[in-house]
Amino acid sequence: MTKEDYLEGQLLLIDKPLTWTSFQAVNALKWAIRRKFELKKIKIGHAGTLDPLATGLLLVCTGKFTKRISELQGQVKEYTGTITLGASTPSYDLETEFDHTYPTSHITKDLIHLTTEQFVGEIQQFPPVFSALKKDGKRLYEYAREGKDVDIKSRTVEILTFEITEISMPIITFRVICSKGTYIRSLANDFGKALHSGGYLSSLRRTKIGDFNVDNAVTPLDFQDALLPNRLNN
Repeated sequence: MTKEDYLEGQLLLIDKPLTWTSFQAVNALKWAIRRKFELKKIKIGHAGTLDPLATGLLLVCTGKFTKRISELQGQVKEYTGTITLGASTPSYDLETEFDHTYPTSHITKDLIHLTTEQFVGEIQQFPPVFSALKKDGKRLYEYAREGKDVDIKSRTVEILTFEITEISMPIITFRVICSKGTYIRSLANDFGKALHSGGYLSSLRRTKIGDFNVDNAVTPLDFQDALLPNRLNN
């Protein structure tokens, strides 16, 4: 692709690596494009954040395509991952330490499959306190790290599919198709509670956004290698 292609607008399918922030992934692409074409600046942004502990599909828009970001954010998303039962964390994933442990001996495979049904359709969900949502101009995770209590309002989200693909207690493997604004971490936490136990998100991968599939995506480093094949020798 040419400099003009990126300035006019491209939609790039990126497979975000584990521990990278979405911001870091976008910056890696931005750096490569600017260096390749000797650009002082270029508009670039992603259509939907992935947590550092999640991997998978990130849609990145350049140039005039950045105007499409809000449209792309509204598309249905698909995730796969694992929920570990018997414990909970304040962040609902492995970003924070365990705060409680719970019994799991009463949980059967039938109960697990039956419990998924109450989460399909429109549901009320509380976003995690460890999230990038803003309240009074400050991100929720900033309040959480300061140990301050915040009044978080629930929101309506839609779960189109909640499928359990494997059960190997205490780990449950799942596939979820959901609307914009759904927190899979909150789903994991609520699912643990519904089983009269606890649960946290132990792994997550975003596999689809609308018709876009992670199978067609490249990592940020692969993108840099393709654009700047001799970058390590410079």
